[in-house]
Amino acid sequence: MKVERFTTVSCLEAKKKGEKISMLTAYDYSTAKLLDEAGIDSLLIGDSLGMVMLGYENTLPVMVEDIIYHSKAVARGAKRAMIVGDMPFLSYHINIEESVRNAGRLIQEGNAHAVKLEGGEEVLDKVKAIVKAQIPVMGHLGLTPQSVNMMGGFKVQGKKEEQARKLIKDALLLQEAGAFAIVLECVPEQLSKIITEKLDIPTIGIGAGRYCDGQVMVTQDMLGMISDFKPKFVKQYAQVGNITKEACRQYIGEIKDMNFPAKEHTFSIDEEILAKLY
Repeated sequence: MKVERFTTVSCLEAKKKGEKISMLTAYDYSTAKLLDEAGIDSLLIGDSLGMVMLGYENTLPVMVEDIIYHSKAVARGAKRAMIVGDMPFLSYHINIEESVRNAGRLIQEGNAHAVKLEGGEEVLDKVKAIVKAQIPVMGHLGLTPQSVNMMGGFKVQGKKEEQARKLIKDALLLQEAGAFAIVLECVPEQLSKIITEKLDIPTIGIGAGRYCDGQVMVTQDMLGMISDFKPKFVKQYAQVGNITKEACRQYIGEIKDMNFPAKEHTFSIDEEILAKLY
């Protein structure tokens, strides 16, 4: 039986019906397959892969080729979820032509269904051009990790009146430019509620409170796989990190004690053949 794909149209319909949208990051086939089978609506190949998969300090070193590589793997595992590819740092900052080309690569080579890029008024020309090229765009406002150096670190955005008004304005401009949804990251809950109510397109929150139309988290954070740092907005639904370490310790111990592999894990050879080999 063919599974019906969750799409950008599904996002808009969910907003109208008041149905919440679920989104998680994925960077490989096996994880994507598990999350897809669990019923996740959308999978984001986030530039967060730079930190959780490649060990970078931030997202800035991630290249278009990295997103494409991981996106292809995710696409092979996800049959229902809408796949969104992040446009990494400098992939849409130089000029419109290069922005459209890079967005097109994420769709054509990475098999994504949509792209996500950070920023508001300053990227409107890129958003419009990418949408005009028939590529769906998800916006991203609030804490935008690619601007971490300009922001002075990973800080909550929109707590001051001027910042809050700009976020509302940018959200409306992104909608007008053709974005089908907007991620709100590290924004005060009351502000994200105002933005969500003003928009016809859905908001996807991460550290933006209960009133967004959906939520997104980094899967490794949600599963307790990263022990270095736990943001305030993260809820850990499992401790996969601890389970993995304990399983590994047991594996190591059984190898050293010669309890693994046991007889049931081995293959045999005919005794007559074996006798001829000595």
